[in-house]
Amino acid sequence: MKFHQYNIAEELKTSLEREGYKKPTDIQYRAIPHILAGEDMLAIAQTGTGKTAAFAIPILHKIHMMNFKSRPDGIKCIVMVPTRELAIQINDVFTKFGRKLKATSFSVFGGVEQGPQIAKLEKGIDILVTTPGRMFDLVSQGHIKLNRVRYLVLDEADHMLDLGFIKDIEMLIKWLPKNRQTLFISATINDKIKKLAYSLVNKPVRIQISPKDPVSKNVDHSVIFVEMDQKRFFLERLVRENEGDKMLVFVRTKVRAERVKAAMERVGIEATTMHGGIEQKDRLAVLKEFTEGISTLLIATDVSARGIDIPNVNYVVNYDLPDKQENYVHRVGRTGRGRNTGLAFTFCSKEEKPMLKTIQQYLTKEIKVLKIDPDDAREIVDLTDESKMTMDDIIGKLEAPLRGKRKKRASKKKYKD
Repeated sequence: MKFHQYNIAEELKTSLEREGYKKPTDIQYRAIPHILAGEDMLAIAQTGTGKTAAFAIPILHKIHMMNFKSRPDGIKCIVMVPTRELAIQINDVFTKFGRKLKATSFSVFGGVEQGPQIAKLEKGIDILVTTPGRMFDLVSQGHIKLNRVRYLVLDEADHMLDLGFIKDIEMLIKWLPKNRQTLFISATINDKIKKLAYSLVNKPVRIQISPKDPVSKNVDHSVIFVEMDQKRFFLERLVRENEGDKMLVFVRTKVRAERVKAAMERVGIEATTMHGGIEQKDRLAVLKEFTEGISTLLIATDVSARGIDIPNVNYVVNYDLPDKQENYVHRVGRTGRGRNTGLAFTFCSKEEKPMLKTIQQYLTKEIKVLKIDPDDAREIVDLTDESKMTMDDIIGKLEAPLRGKRKKRASKKKYKD
């Protein structure tokens, strides 16, 4: 079955065709008819399988048809997500699909000024994609009213629970009309998620795609055993041998992200970072550059692993193994999305082998081990540009930006005098 065969608005079919959507993925094929029929749903599917379109398409159709007859005031759909980047991404999907429809969407999140968001809300919208904190701020101030909401979508629900948003979800339910359609979307499932889901939905349809294999079949997984202090040499080699390819590198902490970036820049490789310590506007700028291919090496913490759809990521590198096995799934899910293929490399040190074993058990399959001859490993380290540097060279490169800042401050002081 293809999208042009669905009983949805012709304007929506036109938008889908323009965006290259011809045939639904498994989750879209199974979910869309139930959502159109008004049923509550609990959907579990791998990351990168098209979950956003699975709920965006039927919701846009239903709101368009509602507004086509008579446009009632108020927000009609709430999509709650755990991160700002995901809110922006999902709103973009609604906007692209809904260009020719009588249905408007908008995203609200923290880290930016409220003023422009309030101004947009006052003009009236149909679909609100939001993170919990900013939404409740605006609800308490009277800028968001939830009494007309007919559709509730909780996306990346497992991650929201991990971040401690369960009380926010329970509070939201109290504000919403009881007569609503609820869609509970998650990439993973456990007893805690089941308990919350079934407390929110009414006789839901349960859809679970590939439950025995949480990772897309389009991703090829490999692990290289390498000492912790030599990982930067192997990353440098991987980048140089795949110049121009998009590479998303995951580390454990924001400090680690900045250190790996500095190590790459010391050998002349440009890199950007994305983590919780970066201002929201800067995070958006970094994500935009990486999405558009202006920058091709992004070093990130797990803030970027959940739900973000960055097109054409060729490689995901687990520079550090994640603390939780589920995070491995979400990291590697940034490549091999849809019908594309991708490669996932893991650099595993001696200390990280227990975590690797846990991940392999979770995946129910072995991750392919790339064996490196000791002589080849030494050659990678010996030939790296950084290994050729003296300590003075490295310190000089680290101090160069500081000297530039001091010089700039001195020139300003001189000008003032």
